[in-house]
Amino acid sequence: MGMANDAKKQIVAELAEKIKASQAVIMVDYKGLSAVEADQLRKQTREAGVDYFVAKNRLFKLALKEAGIEADFEEELNGTTAFALGEDPVSPAKVIYEFGKTKGDFFNIKAGLVEGKKADVATIEALAKLPSREQLLSMVLNGMLGPVRKLAYAFNAIADTKEA
Repeated sequence: MGMANDAKKQIVAELAEKIKASQAVIMVDYKGLSAVEADQLRKQTREAGVDYFVAKNRLFKLALKEAGIEADFEEELNGTTAFALGEDPVSPAKVIYEFGKTKGDFFNIKAGLVEGKKADVATIEALAKLPSREQLLSMVLNGMLGPVRKLAYAFNAIADTKEA
């Protein structure tokens, strides 16, 4: 009995570390997902830099407590639950949301944890619809380069008129 208990404590400690290192935790009901679909989801999450796994609800509750999370997930952590964790809040939400759109009623977001606070399904879906970090950076850079481009065009136009 002692070995099993030590193993569970180790799992809880590892889960708590993952939770602490993550900006977002998405909880998903994956019941009805085929093995092939589960493999596809794992591949997509891996490519997006998201940690996706299944853990026992009871152990995850203990890990939340150990990580210092006070939000109550008693209702959400029932039945089949998978977890998607990410270093930024958008990536896990986006991957899970996009995957879930094609899977109908049997693959549903239950709830989430964003920057240490409980998030409902609507919040997670809103996060999923945000542009990616790269897209946001591109938009900011484009905004910054706009005035510089206009200035360059103005200088070129002045130089062209003087040459003519």
